[in-house]
Amino acid sequence: MVDVRFGIGYDAHRFGGPGPVVLCGVSIDHPSGLEGTSDADVATHAICDAILGAVGLGDVGMHFPSSDPAWHGARSLDLATHCATMAYDRGFEIANVDVTIVAQDVRIAPHRDDMRQRLADALRVAFEQVSVKATTTDGLGWIGEGEGVASYAGASLRR
Repeated sequence: MVDVRFGIGYDAHRFGGPGPVVLCGVSIDHPSGLEGTSDADVATHAICDAILGAVGLGDVGMHFPSSDPAWHGARSLDLATHCATMAYDRGFEIANVDVTIVAQDVRIAPHRDDMRQRLADALRVAFEQVSVKATTTDGLGWIGEGEGVASYAGASLRR
């Protein structure tokens, strides 16, 4: 019998400081960047949480705490590689990851394939195993008012 697991991740960061915005490892020109300990890549952080959750290993904050200076300015794709390795070391393989980026004025479509490829490379999976989607809030709430970006992700793993 195959052991199939599913994990869900979420992350959000506010705008602050100079751009660009980093999402799925891709730098996107924007007047303001996202605030965070690492590169504040909310999409990759959500994927990390989804992978860790599927394997029962907690969350990004447990493994890469903001209180540890080692993670200041870290590339989130490197964190994703580390999370994937933790899953692989426990006998799991990633079947797929799916991420939805929620942003009012950061355009994702022109960067989607590059994002998928960078995530696939970091996770050591095929391009087809990675999905990147985007939506807005149609002006509603803190995202709609341009205060930041959020992301939701799911990951399925099998042993």
